[in-house]
Amino acid sequence: MKEYKFLIGGEWRSSEEKIEIKNPYNEEVVGIVYLASKKDLDNAISIACNAFEITKRLPSYERAEILVKIAASLKKRKEEFAKTITLESGKPIKDSHTEVERAITTFTVASEEAKRIGGEYLPLDIAENAKGRIGITKRFPIGPIAAITPFNFPLNLVAHKLAPAIASGNPIVLKPASKTPIIALKLGEIIFETKLPKGGLSVVPCNREVGNLLVTDYRFKMLTFTGSSAVGWKMKENAGARKRVILELGGNAGLIIHKDANIEYAAKRAIIGAFTISGQSCISVQRLYLHEDIYEEFLKEFLENVKKIKIGDPLDMQTDLSAMIDDNAVIRTQEWIEEAVKDGAKVLIGGKAKSRIFEPTVIENVNPKSNICSKEAFAPVVIVFKYKDIREAINEVNNSIYGLQAGIFTKDFEVIWNAYEKIEVGGVIINDIPTWRVENMPYGGVKESGFGREGIKYAIEEMTEIKLMVINL
Repeated sequence: MKEYKFLIGGEWRSSEEKIEIKNPYNEEVVGIVYLASKKDLDNAISIACNAFEITKRLPSYERAEILVKIAASLKKRKEEFAKTITLESGKPIKDSHTEVERAITTFTVASEEAKRIGGEYLPLDIAENAKGRIGITKRFPIGPIAAITPFNFPLNLVAHKLAPAIASGNPIVLKPASKTPIIALKLGEIIFETKLPKGGLSVVPCNREVGNLLVTDYRFKMLTFTGSSAVGWKMKENAGARKRVILELGGNAGLIIHKDANIEYAAKRAIIGAFTISGQSCISVQRLYLHEDIYEEFLKEFLENVKKIKIGDPLDMQTDLSAMIDDNAVIRTQEWIEEAVKDGAKVLIGGKAKSRIFEPTVIENVNPKSNICSKEAFAPVVIVFKYKDIREAINEVNNSIYGLQAGIFTKDFEVIWNAYEKIEVGGVIINDIPTWRVENMPYGGVKESGFGREGIKYAIEEMTEIKLMVINL
């Protein structure tokens, strides 16, 4: 069985502690990963601090060339990377291929943005005592960055941390998810072969106790975390007042299907939004609001599409839905559904698990305060509601502690604008699902869903500081 060392400052290291990484679908061992100790991580931080003296001076064309090479190497190894994602996470192979393509795009976009980090010319002669003064601003890298990523997109969400850090001249220390670290280490292999200064990246799988140093160590100038809301906000509390913190956290995405929507198209897209990677996405469609005029028609179309979902081996290119990440995820989902049913909910389809594969599930008559509706399910479960008026639907979407993304299908521009202005989320997707995302858009949430924004350009802004120069001519 292949063993994977961790990367610290241009050196691949082993340790006394290691873990087996298992395929969630069949529990076969995929590989063995060495875990960094507290001493290793402390060393990685020191190396990153030293590397900053080099990375911050890299010209933009060199940073861009590094990112272009990463994208090219990913393209050469995309079959290998896709299979690794599937073996580690249980994600269907066709979705893993999509993730690799997205990661290639992420590094490509970053290579372009690296050359666009600019500033501003400011005329300052706005008063008599400022006559002859002009100002120039420029963005400067802030310093070593700590990054912690989740299991559900173990390559592209890593890319969304590393790419803007490299583009902006900041060294970064990454802790990948403990269930899916191999793909991050393979990405580390690719970056290791570029001209990035060797302290510019460390990839350090480690246990939670060791990983806490990423949160608390004062030498980091920024912490960027993607994961659960409870963990993320606790990290922000512990990070210290002087450290920037970017949080991309949980969601409970609402999707509105208005009375004038294209029902066939909306139903097909809603299937993708709800059940891709078994609903294990923070922008997975969890709550579905249907106008009363089209409720029965849409629901019939939607359920017919649910029946067509192919369940099985994630390595089969025909598979649409496969294993959830672990037993705890399955048990939690089952318990929440059973609680809702006891409270009067009706399961229209699904509702059961076989091993770690949970059936695509649709439920109606759900109490909005129930766990399956009010919390982040992170499972292939959709709750359907009926509404009369668009204001009612918008209010119900907003009736959540989360606010990451939402979607609405309608041709009515007044309804579109009303939804855009009033839905309390980081992004409103019109005539598509809230699960839709591309790499250059701003991405992040409000309320419990996060703090700050990702998306390459916007992450670069978070990772840099504006400095002003005033000139007296």
